[in-house]
Amino acid sequence: MSEPSGSGHVDLDGPGVSIADVVAVARHDASVTLTEGAIERMSRSRQVVERLAEGEPKYGISTGFGALANVSIPPERRRDLQTALVRSHAAGMGDPVENEVVRAMILLRARTLALGSSGARPLVAQAMIDLLNAQITPMVPEYGSLGASGDLAPLAHGALALLGEGQVFYADAWRPAAEALDAAGLAPISLVEKEGLAVTNGTDAILGMLCLAIDDSERLLQQADMVTALTVEGLLATDGPFAADLQALRPQPGQAISAANLRALLHDSPIVASHKIDDSRVQDAYSVRCTPAVHGAARDTLDHVRRVAGYELAAAIDNPMVLPDGRVESCGNFHGAPLGFAADFLAIALAEVGAIAERRMDRMLDKNRSHGLPPFLAAEAGVDSGLMIGHYTAAGMASENKRLAAPASVDSLPTSGMQEDHVSMAWASVRKLRKLIDNLRRILAVEYVIAARAVDLRAPLEPAPATGAAIAVLRTVVAGVGPDRYLAPELAAAEEVLRADSPAEAMAAHGVVLD
Repeated sequence: MSEPSGSGHVDLDGPGVSIADVVAVARHDASVTLTEGAIERMSRSRQVVERLAEGEPKYGISTGFGALANVSIPPERRRDLQTALVRSHAAGMGDPVENEVVRAMILLRARTLALGSSGARPLVAQAMIDLLNAQITPMVPEYGSLGASGDLAPLAHGALALLGEGQVFYADAWRPAAEALDAAGLAPISLVEKEGLAVTNGTDAILGMLCLAIDDSERLLQQADMVTALTVEGLLATDGPFAADLQALRPQPGQAISAANLRALLHDSPIVASHKIDDSRVQDAYSVRCTPAVHGAARDTLDHVRRVAGYELAAAIDNPMVLPDGRVESCGNFHGAPLGFAADFLAIALAEVGAIAERRMDRMLDKNRSHGLPPFLAAEAGVDSGLMIGHYTAAGMASENKRLAAPASVDSLPTSGMQEDHVSMAWASVRKLRKLIDNLRRILAVEYVIAARAVDLRAPLEPAPATGAAIAVLRTVVAGVGPDRYLAPELAAAEEVLRADSPAEAMAAHGVVLD
């Protein structure tokens, strides 16, 4: 990309798309421009397709699809074939998926076309970019993809809008695509040979969701270290296990980063310093002491997933592929296995981050294990229940995340008359990963509220500058210790603080920037 991520504009050349670029377009409505280099590559590959359209049967150009690949299509019906493909494959059901997912999908489909290996005309990629720039988002249902030939049904629903068909979200409402195109000054396009396949054969929705999950996970793992530091102070735990020389004895890279974050967060903490001498406890519980091991393993998993996504962002995903020497060959690049495995692996790791957080907060609420804190951090135990039921909510989500961590990519059902006899189910892998990530953010929000109150209850002892800054941000929307009050809005407010990553700037003002 020629424009820096976050600039509000992306030059789409095909190669060089980053996770940050996907996030910029999907979540922050960055505009997109197709480069001259992409137009030239697409024009060259289109010439190959047009030559082959007059010769022997070629899959996707002059034949049917899937199990109908042996059916030859007469020249006068080949363009009808492409439109029929999109209409028939737009067969999803259920609620619409999130607009950010659809925007990511459209950008990534245009990215593959721009590589010049699909044989589509430049105007097809431009039509996709026009949708993005006009804030027209096709309706893509929740169910329909097996991650087989990629995201056939979701991509077909997206492609319908190019034809002026189906429903789209535009100007804050759902409306017919033709109406939205007209209002935006755009016109429908017609598809020609190979283009029906080119707009539907890819892993773009799966990859888009994985990129968004990576973006979320990076922040959540930093925030998990932040709330753990608050819990360390709230429990009068020690920072000794996080020492750099001790961590170096086990050179796991993610573990070293998490421990370094905890050291930075707890630096100059009067609470931690207050019990370094004459503390009767020999060591802290695993849920505190082993946090860098768990959070670090999740970081290492995320690094692996980021690499897999990077490879896919450099890949041409279609079938058949137009090669530089003029060949058009069938392939299996559209199979979603690499992405499904990665998403399932990340789900397992993030579920454990939530599981260990639930154990930490339970310890703070139990008067027998909290080293002097009142039961459930209640102002008047018995009359008040304190934060007891907030923990129940977190426990329920931690339990659900364990179910969501069960891999979807181990399943397969044959389709298309046994032509597509092994499918990836990667769509299911990334869909449940998104729900798991939302649950994790909420779990950490509950720990944030609990740990901040525990630290408040240690007054007159003061927290570290960095953790104190994190508490101050929370206190702008969530009050401190007091009689029981309506708790759900406070937990929701803490969740929004984490979603906005508001504590990061406050901690940076104290010289703490988490890795």
